[in-house]
Amino acid sequence: MKNTLFDQLGGTSGISRIVDDAVEAHMNNPAVNARFLPYQTQPDKMAIIKQHTIEFFSMGSGGPQIYNGMDMVTAHTGMNISASEYMCVIDDIFLALDKNKMTEETKKDVLSILWSLKGMIIAK
Repeated sequence: MKNTLFDQLGGTSGISRIVDDAVEAHMNNPAVNARFLPYQTQPDKMAIIKQHTIEFFSMGSGGPQIYNGMDMVTAHTGMNISASEYMCVIDDIFLALDKNKMTEETKKDVLSILWSLKGMIIAK
């Protein structure tokens, strides 16, 4: 029996590490860090964003968590995220996946999820 994507990502603790590493990469990425750096002075807001991201990927990858955040369109409306910024975020997520030694198959599954969200996030 094949493990779920949730299991492949290391469960909640693995997804939490990946989210932390991806956010750190976003903070250091000049193409997108202007969207993330303001949260350095808003640790409570950053904690909520990270928790929602963990819940979203946990639930979406077959885990037991319930996502308590907004839908993707509502969460990103007014941000006017460009396709280029979205690709930079995906690159950062892949850096985090590599750092956490995810397999190529796991990375393809994550990319599939990220690609499915594109239309709900870009230019909203």
